[in-house]
Order: sequence, then structure tokens, then C-alpha cells
Amino acid sequence: MASPEPSAAAGQRAAVEPLQLPTPEEIKGQEMMNNCAVRSVLSGVMGGGLGVLMGLFFGALENPIMQEEMTARQQIVYQAKQMGRKSMSHAKTFAVMGLIFSAAECVVEKARAKHDITNSAVAGCVTGGALAAKGGPQASCIGCVGFGAFSVAIEKFMERYN
Repeated sequence: MASPEPSAAAGQRAAVEPLQLPTPEEIKGQEMMNNCAVRSVLSGVMGGGLGVLMGLFFGALENPIMQEEMTARQQIVYQAKQMGRKSMSHAKTFAVMGLIFSAAECVVEKARAKHDITNSAVAGCVTGGALAAKGGPQASCIGCVGFGAFSVAIEKFMERYN
């Protein structure tokens, strides 16, 4: 067997950069984000922001019932009010959803001391059950199964866990 020819790059050594240790500020930031309360509040705020954007979008799609009888100004005012109502409604829903899911996932992860897809399934079940609680026990069970399955599907799609 013939030995392979050495390449030009093999003769040169690759520059290896030294390992950079995190600064004290970076360590404090990581510790802060490991706190379940901070993570949950941050998720609630971000969910509220997403809800506002979705409310603006879906509010703009609604047409007034008596569109033919309204002037252009009345239609604009109606649309603006609808967008505001939808934005607030969606913001509240997404904020609560983000807060509950993030808190449940964080608590389960800390209790189990594992970072895997089971945490998302349990957090999804808790979130779905809590959001559907006003509908009674059957609605809570359906919400639990539905949101839990959706959470697992999203985690599989995103492939966060190997």
C-alpha cells in the first residue's frame, strides 16, 4: 500500500486559542437565568409582546358587520378599537401561557435534575390543564393531553434534546 502524501496544511499547525473563562458578570447572568422566577417572568413578558403583535395582526383582519353603512372614518376607528381589544386579549393569554409553561418546565427540570423532553411534556400538560381549568375536569384533561403532545411535537421538531 502506498502511503498518502502529506498535504501542505498538515505541515502547518492550526492556531489554538486559549480557553476563555467566563467573567464574574457572565457568571452572575447565568445564575440569574437559572432562577425559575426570573425565567418565568421573562417568558411571560415575551409572551405578552408576542400576543400584542398577534392581536394587531388578527384584529386588522376583522371586518365590521355593517361595513356598507359606515363612513371611512368610522371603519378606521372601529378597526383600531378591534385591534386594541384583540391585542390585549392575546397579550394576556400568551403572557399567562408563557409564564405557566416556563415555571412548570423549570420546576420539573430542577426536581428531576435532568434536561430532557419529559420536562416539556409535563410542563405542557400543566399549562394545558391550567388554561382549560374554567371548562371543568374534562376540558382540563383534554387541554393537558393536547398541550403536552404539542410541546413534545415542537421539541422533536426543534431537536433540542438528543
